[in-house]
Amino acid sequence: MKNLNKIMGVGALAVILSCTTNPITGRKSLHLANDQEISAMALQQYRQTLSTSKVISGTTAANSVKNVGARIKNAANNYYKSIGREGDLTNYQWEFNLIDDKQVNAWCMPGGKVAVYTGILPITKNDTGLAVVLGHEISHALAGHGNERISQAMVAQYGGAVLGSATSGQMASIFQQVYPIGAQVALLKYGRSQELEADEMGLYLMAMAGYDPRQAQPFWERMEASSSGNRPPEFLSTHPSPENRRADIERRLPKALEYYKAAGGKL
Repeated sequence: MKNLNKIMGVGALAVILSCTTNPITGRKSLHLANDQEISAMALQQYRQTLSTSKVISGTTAANSVKNVGARIKNAANNYYKSIGREGDLTNYQWEFNLIDDKQVNAWCMPGGKVAVYTGILPITKNDTGLAVVLGHEISHALAGHGNERISQAMVAQYGGAVLGSATSGQMASIFQQVYPIGAQVALLKYGRSQELEADEMGLYLMAMAGYDPRQAQPFWERMEASSSGNRPPEFLSTHPSPENRRADIERRLPKALEYYKAAGGKL
């Protein structure tokens, strides 16, 4: 019993020390896994996905994905540097690709590996709509939602005895559960609190990058309208209800507009 209590005590301490605060939203989350290791596994998955997909390059749409992504990435870099947390971004090697696929979807792997599917472009309509999508997906990566999901799985499967010290084999197994291999990576499911955080953070990042955050609501309305029957696009599969999202965006909009004005946007 004494040894068990000791193990549990060490586990509890590991949990406390592994809580990370998002510098943009203030939300705290559990990050037990090694970010560098996660990024390396994500890169392998990303390369595998690209190798089995039709990647579009050189077109107006493909260039928009890269340009909008770069603006949001640069805005994030500038913000993190301004608050002295540029070290948080050490493991990010950003890459933005457009994939020819009718799925209404987009995603960002840990470490900054981004894919946008052509199926979502009729809904984004323009660069500002694309900025809503990319701001949201980039925010999943910056907020460490992958690490958080992996950490939750580590606790559930292995308990306090191996907190922060999972073997490479255990980590690889957990990673594949959270990020299924191949095309299934597009079906990654985040929790609703993570989706709401990505909505909030993405709204601020697009505004910092000079994109009008007031266009977020119209984009989400178009996204909801694109649902066929009772089945929403994969992009919305674990998202909050439309009513909750609209209310949350309205609540965050004044702060987003401050960032937009500071970036030179016209109110």
